[in-house]
Amino acid sequence: MREPVAQTAAHATAAVLHVSATVDGRDGGGFRLGLGTVGAMADINEFNRHLIDEFRTNGGKVSGPFGNAPILLLTTTGAKSGKERINPLVFTRDGDRIVIIASKGGYPTSPDWFHNLVAHPDVRVELPGETFEAKATVVDGGERDRLFAAQAALMPNFTEYQEKTERRIPVVVLDRVA
Repeated sequence: MREPVAQTAAHATAAVLHVSATVDGRDGGGFRLGLGTVGAMADINEFNRHLIDEFRTNGGKVSGPFGNAPILLLTTTGAKSGKERINPLVFTRDGDRIVIIASKGGYPTSPDWFHNLVAHPDVRVELPGETFEAKATVVDGGERDRLFAAQAALMPNFTEYQEKTERRIPVVVLDRVA
């Protein structure tokens, strides 16, 4: 098992997920996810704010490392604070359902947005050209494995993230609420 990207939250740097298009050799295409680092949590927040603004200004289109990736904005309610939190995330689809993975780049703990949606599963999803309410469900067993494998086939780093951590990386399905 490889070392996690960062050992503790006390590290001076934090991992930032970025995505770029590549050919992965299996099916002739896909997205290659990678990790970069930035100095402080404020830098991550600024990066996310810029990405959110660009997504909303350009109808879901973004440039830079996320330029060719399927991106959504997920709005959760803070588990402790009760405040609205917005996170840009890569996703895949399983029929009408949207699938997101709480990888945190292979870090030993799940991302804050995951804890938020477990505490408050009613979320808002922004896709290019549409915004809707959804119910978040953490899936497990064979369904978790199937959905994880499908996303990892398109974005191979998810397999690497799982190898970097001892935790079983959660998979979440977002179902539109009518």
